[in-house]
Amino acid sequence: MDFQHFLEYVPYLAEAKLPAMAAHIKMVPFERTESLKNTFDENKTPRMAAVMMLFYPKNGMTHLVLIVRNSYEGVHSGQIAFPGGKWETEDENFSVTALRETHEEVGIHPDQMEIIKFFTPTYIPPSNFMVHPFFGICKDEVCFVPDPTEVSSIIELPLSVFLSDKIIIDATLSTSYAKNINVPAFEIEGHVVWGATAMMLSELKDVLKSVLELEK
Repeated sequence: MDFQHFLEYVPYLAEAKLPAMAAHIKMVPFERTESLKNTFDENKTPRMAAVMMLFYPKNGMTHLVLIVRNSYEGVHSGQIAFPGGKWETEDENFSVTALRETHEEVGIHPDQMEIIKFFTPTYIPPSNFMVHPFFGICKDEVCFVPDPTEVSSIIELPLSVFLSDKIIIDATLSTSYAKNINVPAFEIEGHVVWGATAMMLSELKDVLKSVLELEK
């Protein structure tokens, strides 16, 4: 979609109702659907993080940025994610965290980004993080400068590809809770995107589709 056309929908996206669990559960294995209802262990305070679901123009067309995390010893090694990271005590709120971390990870200055909407927080059991996603836009073309200590590469996903149902797959994976389990996922540029990022992508996709179809 042409980015200037996309901007016409932004006010409607800002007001759109969030499907929350109805969207998240589409990307959850059957074996985990019950545990999803209990977001986190009340006796174990989760750590907080925020991510940016950032749309921007590339050659005039609307794109969404994702990152490929570096390989390291940890539960999120090599995974596909939105730019973002941990809340720090100096962050006034989670939107500040999302802006700061996006700047640090992919080099986009906070002044270039406009936050449009706060999406449903998503809990990640293996790392005990509660992630707060924000939908934002850059109105001008951007030049990404990935942090080599955090980011292996950047994926610039066209909106038209993201909205296609062809990228939704069933994958067989070994996870922190089961081996060789069937997992709903997105296939993006040869990468299998599952777990919390897929849940956030699912809600984002549902909101976009509801608004774009309504305004046709």
